[in-house]
Amino acid sequence: MRKSRILALVLGFVGLLLIASFAYYQYSVSPIDSSSKADIEVVIPEGMSTNNIAKTLKDRGLIKSELFFKVYLKLNNVSSLKASTYLLTKSMSLNEIVDALVKGSANGDVIRITFKEGETIKDYAELISEVTNISSEDFINTAKDPTLLTSLINDYWFLTDSILNEEIYYPLEGYLFPDTYEFNKDNLTSESIIRTLLNEEEEKLEKYKERLQNSDIHSIVTLASIAELEGVKDEDRRLIISVFNNRLNLGMNLGSDVTTYYAFNEEMDSDLTSEMFNTYNPYNTRSSEMAGRLPIGPICSPSLSSIEAAINPETSDYLYFVADKNRNVYFTRNVKEHEEKVQELKENGDWIW
Repeated sequence: MRKSRILALVLGFVGLLLIASFAYYQYSVSPIDSSSKADIEVVIPEGMSTNNIAKTLKDRGLIKSELFFKVYLKLNNVSSLKASTYLLTKSMSLNEIVDALVKGSANGDVIRITFKEGETIKDYAELISEVTNISSEDFINTAKDPTLLTSLINDYWFLTDSILNEEIYYPLEGYLFPDTYEFNKDNLTSESIIRTLLNEEEEKLEKYKERLQNSDIHSIVTLASIAELEGVKDEDRRLIISVFNNRLNLGMNLGSDVTTYYAFNEEMDSDLTSEMFNTYNPYNTRSSEMAGRLPIGPICSPSLSSIEAAINPETSDYLYFVADKNRNVYFTRNVKEHEEKVQELKENGDWIW
């Protein structure tokens, strides 16, 4: 009798374990959000490990567990996932996601690349090297090639001889429009990518063509690129540009830290030093020697909204602005007001540093 009870308990435990395992399996293979229709781009480059693929999918919010994903591959004898650019959704089950990665992209000859606003040509070059056979060095060298630049200036009305200044780090910085593009893998070259992004820039700026041609286009794009990194909201960026215009008109330096980061090739989360602030560099607007001057060129790829802010800035009497740790921007008219606002942010625990 006792043996029968033990056997029953064991069988009951095994049964519960099986039910729990089945329930967990069903949960893990089910979609994250069955109602979602939004495409999520996932790039799987050549040679990417299963661990990194699992992490990428988890980071994109497409699977529930990296470990279960790897177990699932083992259970289903999946040994090879194809490198490609995929458009997946959170409404896809794990079975569907793995099936897509096994089959490869429906458009295997097409690659999608998303170039983000606020990033630099160096960032774009590194991204291109990750998802194509084009090295970052090749892209950078092509974007600096004097013969190509002369040809591009002739082909695109918004490119001027200003980009040929020898002190500019990357002549096309700020002019490659940030967006998502599809490229055919066959015969993909650095020049074809550059021209595709310039074509998009031309299309976006077309409605402002007459106004821009009667202005200093290079200065407008440069201002837009600084505002892109200094502000988040469109209304903030228009006011930020009004501050810069006011300071330029008074012969003051812009005092923008983001230009110092770019000047010295520093990451935006690193600390800047007083030595950097005081060192002359044609990009460094913290330097007193840059009083009344813009940087020599753009410092990133600005969004269309930032370019529009530079074309149509607000009118104000502000000379200073400061952002808190939540990226809210506060504008002031003089040094006293500015210092009081900084002190207030520090006392409230909202200071960015």
